[in-house]
Amino acid sequence: MVEAFAVASGKGGTGKTTSTLALGMALAEEHDVTVVDADTGMANLLFHAGLAEVDVTLHDVLAGDAPTDAAAYERFGMRVVPCGTSLAGFRDADPERLRSVVADLARDTDVLLLDSPAALGSKSAILPVVLADRVVVVLNPTVPSLSDALKVQEYARSYGTDTAGVLFNRVRDDGAIDRVAEQAERYFDGPTLGTVPESDAVQSGRQAGEPLLAHAPDSPAARAYREAAATLEVRSGAAEDVAARFRSAVVPDPP
Repeated sequence: MVEAFAVASGKGGTGKTTSTLALGMALAEEHDVTVVDADTGMANLLFHAGLAEVDVTLHDVLAGDAPTDAAAYERFGMRVVPCGTSLAGFRDADPERLRSVVADLARDTDVLLLDSPAALGSKSAILPVVLADRVVVVLNPTVPSLSDALKVQEYARSYGTDTAGVLFNRVRDDGAIDRVAEQAERYFDGPTLGTVPESDAVQSGRQAGEPLLAHAPDSPAARAYREAAATLEVRSGAAEDVAARFRSAVVPDPP
């Protein structure tokens, strides 16, 4: 069985990478989980996962210089595929190869989490949303963030990708949720998966090279992510069928 989720947002700064790793660690308590940093232009996941010094990254795979397994690392109960940060690596990477990479990974996991770019301005940015079965939309409790996130859902719909749910992150004021939750329930297809409070532990964890659930497992934010993961029901799909779909996916044009 396997299901691929794109963890996406309509803007930067929502805490998307933190959310991807936190959901991954929580889901890994019951499933085999693989996390892929599909943000090939603004990679960030490697710093959160303590992989800043690795020799092989997704950039090398997308450039045809390494096999997929060489960029997959066992970390925190998951398999993590980080992307590099060099401009040269980004330049040499072929985003169309991501289809084959995801297909390879789909054969040996239950859950694929694709940490997606924040903007939809290029093929490499929108491909994770197109490849996924469902998208988890991460947003902050503001109307502008809600508006940007709706654009992600609209584009996902146009390629047949469903919405798994909405995750409110970096919440400083519970009252702010009340102001946008009703609109979120009205316009998004999936449910509200959870509400994650702002946490200083996220930054300190990044500095330590540890995801939030490893660095501060008992923090309110960590508990909120576990509750969100419990709400996210994983659907099963035949690994070979999913892999074949990934390989044949049409590389879309930017919206």
